[in-house]
Amino acid sequence: MDWLAWSDGKLLGIDWSIWKIVGWLGNFVFFSRFVVQWYATEKRGRVVVPAAFWWLSMLGSLLLLAYSLRQRDSVFIFAYAFTWIPYIRNLVIHHRDADAHVGCPRCGQSCAPGSNFCPGCGTALLAAGAAAVR
Repeated sequence: MDWLAWSDGKLLGIDWSIWKIVGWLGNFVFFSRFVVQWYATEKRGRVVVPAAFWWLSMLGSLLLLAYSLRQRDSVFIFAYAFTWIPYIRNLVIHHRDADAHVGCPRCGQSCAPGSNFCPGCGTALLAAGAAAVR
């Protein structure tokens, strides 16, 4: 049970350094995206991947890349070297989709691009949807 406490100058049996903190922080941030996605899905009752998921993915993988570069571990360097590409792409797509939504003139609800009617109040959106598509 000595590994559970401070012993031999180590907390939890780990020899801590700034880079060890960067690595653990990267793991924590990367794992937290799971909690964010799970919460968003439970809240809406359907599978949802919020923008925060992609931001946490990118931050966590960049921290882990920095740690792996410091450790000069080729396996982990390769594992995190290119993960930022789909994360950024998904953030761009998310941003474009959010910008394309149309506000309902009657109730103010954000309506999906191309919607003909507001799902909240049923107001016709044809003119607003057509303007947003252009």
